[in-house]
Amino acid sequence: MTRFCRILSVCLALGAAAHCAGGTISLLNVSYDPTREFYSEVNAAFSKEWKARTGDDLKIGISNGGSAKQARDVIAGSEADVVTLALAWDIDALHEHGQLLPADWQQRLPNNSCPYTSTIVFLTRHDGKIKVKDWEDLIRPGISVVAPNPKTSGGARWIYLAAYGDALKKNHGDAAAARRFVEQLYHNIPVMDEGARGSVTTFTQREIGDVLISWENEAWLVMEKIGRGRFDIIYPPRSILAEPPVAVVDKYAKAHGTEAVAEAYLRFLYTPAGQELAAKHHFRPELDAVARQHAADFPPMELFTLREVFGSWKEAQKIHFDEGGIFDQISRSRR
Repeated sequence: MTRFCRILSVCLALGAAAHCAGGTISLLNVSYDPTREFYSEVNAAFSKEWKARTGDDLKIGISNGGSAKQARDVIAGSEADVVTLALAWDIDALHEHGQLLPADWQQRLPNNSCPYTSTIVFLTRHDGKIKVKDWEDLIRPGISVVAPNPKTSGGARWIYLAAYGDALKKNHGDAAAARRFVEQLYHNIPVMDEGARGSVTTFTQREIGDVLISWENEAWLVMEKIGRGRFDIIYPPRSILAEPPVAVVDKYAKAHGTEAVAEAYLRFLYTPAGQELAAKHHFRPELDAVARQHAADFPPMELFTLREVFGSWKEAQKIHFDEGGIFDQISRSRR
């Protein structure tokens, strides 16, 4: 066997994507839209820690897009070592449609593999022409609302469920009234982008719409990057507790030889350093000590959980988002 073949054999054993690239380990995180800035800092911090711990250089790539689309891309062959998506259903799909990780993936990390949480809020223009305080304000005649498409965006599904759940509670569990409310809401949404970041662009740069329904952290990013004085964040009295999970994609990580670093990368999110970065980027930290330090950054509101109102993602998906479900019926009525 030639020297080249011996080196190639070693590389294949260790995982070609992980090693044999100038001594640098490569890791790919496939994520959803509003995490770009957060994971940019996480990647730098963890790479530095990993270098100090092991001596290995680590290069972490990040792919962002609508959560449902990202999951489909991984199933189709985008070889993510880890996924950090908007909702558990999208990661469940990696098991159900590709056997890329085990069915019990959510039990492998604390808090059902959710190192941080978020919620859904509104962003309005500061000119004061449109005033909203609560969900029912979004269905007034003449209001133009911007939100992403639940068929491609995980954040959009949280938005839909936040609106539906609030209406259900206001109407004492009347599902027909809740459906009428979301139907009225989506009639006021002229543009549905593929992902949450696209909706931000539509609202802030294309200047379409009076109100953007948004992830909390994305609304704060607009305030910090585009400038206060142009927009206002409105916290409705009640919204949903959004729980974005994370997971190692076993099939690809094993093939790349990155299983250990991939797990360490996700566990870093639960450390005080990782939790501080989450809070800095307006995700709600799960670590009590960090959450207490940043309590003033997250205005009080009533947050209901998916399980409390909808049972599970499987049930919510079947009723609301599958082909022919309530959202499809609403979409057809918009045409």
